[in-house]
Amino acid sequence: MNVTLYARLLEHLRRAGSACRIWHACAAGAQIGSGCRIGPDCDLAPGFAPNRRGHVVLADGCALAAGVILRPYGGSVRLGSQVYLGPGTMVYGHGGVVIGDHCLVAMHCRILSSNHAIPPFGTGIRSQPDVLLPTKIGRDVWLGAGVTVLGGVTIGDGCIVGAGAVVTTDLPAGSIAFGVPAEIKGTRPGSPVSG
Repeated sequence: MNVTLYARLLEHLRRAGSACRIWHACAAGAQIGSGCRIGPDCDLAPGFAPNRRGHVVLADGCALAAGVILRPYGGSVRLGSQVYLGPGTMVYGHGGVVIGDHCLVAMHCRILSSNHAIPPFGTGIRSQPDVLLPTKIGRDVWLGAGVTVLGGVTIGDGCIVGAGAVVTTDLPAGSIAFGVPAEIKGTRPGSPVSG
């Protein structure tokens, strides 16, 4: 078998597998736009919280690599058009997560939208309800490998967040940030906050 024919066969199998995974996600209640691709071992179950059904929405042209988990737990996870989520990325949408168009999220990132209430000592933490904290990621944002975005954070359009960073506060549009916790270290040329 020549290499070109083998490559075509593999691409056909990948597309067929993605189409099957999209069908299963839609059957579970996800809304998926045209031209999306879903890799193996992804979990897009909308799920439920008490008295609330979760929502997973992917706009046109989104690509989810292997092992992506989108779990709204009664909230929502909404991806704009042409968003890429790298392998092993987890998005928990209890309080609502919105990711804008044309974002690049590298492998093993974590995006949260809730936290636990902190009870007095002696009261079980696990017994406390979630505190819902909506999280918003603007357009054209690049999150490097292993970035964690905590609940309640807004990342402005065009930001770049370096690998391994933990974003605990809002980042204005065009910021370049890295570290734990993430700190703004520069801006993209031509961004609204550049000097």
